[in-house]
Amino acid sequence: MKRVIAGISTAVAITLATAVPAQAAAPAPADPIKALKSQFVVGKGMKFTDLSVVIWDDESEPYLQRTGSFQFGKTGIIASDISSKSAKKSSDPRAADPTGIFAPSRTIRIGTTSYLSGGSYRESMPEGKSWYKDQKGMTGGSSGWFGQLVNIAEPATLASLLKGAKRAGVSYSGTTTFGRLAKVSPWFRATLPLRSSDKTVVTFKLTVNRGGLPQRLTTSHAVTGIFDGPGWEGKTITVDTRFTGWGTKVSIKAPPASKVTAKLKD
Repeated sequence: MKRVIAGISTAVAITLATAVPAQAAAPAPADPIKALKSQFVVGKGMKFTDLSVVIWDDESEPYLQRTGSFQFGKTGIIASDISSKSAKKSSDPRAADPTGIFAPSRTIRIGTTSYLSGGSYRESMPEGKSWYKDQKGMTGGSSGWFGQLVNIAEPATLASLLKGAKRAGVSYSGTTTFGRLAKVSPWFRATLPLRSSDKTVVTFKLTVNRGGLPQRLTTSHAVTGIFDGPGWEGKTITVDTRFTGWGTKVSIKAPPASKVTAKLKD
């Protein structure tokens, strides 16, 4: 009998010992950097949506909505197409908007050349023209200032975020700064060529799928990092970006030449 009890005890101990690993934390997703680079196929790309919200005290206000797509080449992004519109619930089209941030806009960027329509350019176009060509233009016009500044489709930017980030399942969280982003990200430099402080801290949370591809990115930072004005003191902007359609066919082309101008009205 003692031998039987001893045998049962041993079997139970072995079962418990082998059961512990099964209850451990879920395995890490595939390497996000490798997963991203695997998407760099000519003629392929992905889509994304942004929702920007400005937060202060106990209040918050939806600010901008953006939809866009990236077209990839063998080494990364070769073109982007971004449309923006106001997300304000009380948005009045007659209200003063000198920056054009809330006016519907669209930016097509091929290489470093941007074609901008609407937004802050809506009232400056010569007759018959609807697109302004800027050889080294911003990624999303003035709407980009309140859009997603962090581009996880850039391997160097993604690597910078993941370095030192805390992982929980398929999510990574941490912080970076405008200064670090400016060093590694051409997208950031083109989106926000002028800013008030490179010391601005950006808090982020990135969620990937099991294959390592980004699915959602949420970032937050003080608005005074962009505009150093008393009206923005104590206000934070949070941008929630969703990524879809990885590996789908994307073809982004310049607007018709007949609709493009390189000179705006005075």
